[in-house]
Amino acid sequence: MNYLRSVVFLLVMLVVTPPYALLMIFCFPLPHRLRRYSAVPWVYFTIWLIKHLLGIDYRVLGREHIPDEPVVILAKHQSAWETVVLQQIFPLALFVWKKELRWQIPFFGWALAVIPMIAIDRQAGKHALRDLVRQGKLRLSQGYPIVIFPEGTRTEPGQHRTFKTGGAHLAVKAGAKVLPVALNSGELWGRNAFFKTPGTITVSVGPAISTAGLRTAEVNARAEAWIEAEMARISPHLYRHEIAQDTQATESAARSVG
Repeated sequence: MNYLRSVVFLLVMLVVTPPYALLMIFCFPLPHRLRRYSAVPWVYFTIWLIKHLLGIDYRVLGREHIPDEPVVILAKHQSAWETVVLQQIFPLALFVWKKELRWQIPFFGWALAVIPMIAIDRQAGKHALRDLVRQGKLRLSQGYPIVIFPEGTRTEPGQHRTFKTGGAHLAVKAGAKVLPVALNSGELWGRNAFFKTPGTITVSVGPAISTAGLRTAEVNARAEAWIEAEMARISPHLYRHEIAQDTQATESAARSVG
């Protein structure tokens, strides 16, 4: 059954996405806000398919932490699922993406080029960071929340990559808050898996981190610490070793104090 669902989902997306992307291209002359709205119907249709065809739903913890102001969202990245669904949790959110994808992915890449996302050349080193800050500050000032995956690529459930500092650097330079987000999408929708597993994904939103008076490294470390601790809480079966180590450390500290 999962095999059939996954096949039908892929076929529907292959039929729907190219013509919709072509329609979006004609939105290029419109103001940036209308161009961003042009992607919303496709996003919501895809989320409907994910829920009703693939049987994958989601729950959000910590909604009360989502501020009204535009923020830099540093999120865990395990699958393609969050690139779609985070747009519903954080309306009109923009993503940082590799600008070469506009030519590497027909139709979809062309549509991305129309939306006011933040396209950077990751091979450009310091120039890419400056470009991220320039574009990011502009979009934040226009009221868009910005989603950045600080691990840089999709990571297997239970695994951890060192967080890159670009997102934290943008927040510090723009004077924006950082919103840490943990999620376990990879347990149902694998990194390169064709077959998806029905179930409920957990998205946990942490308290916003003020960047006032903090350096980039401090902001990044705080976000990374919260996200990884929360990952162990929402997926304890994948972090048993880390939980055991933390428990031993806590007990050892308690004994030394006693």
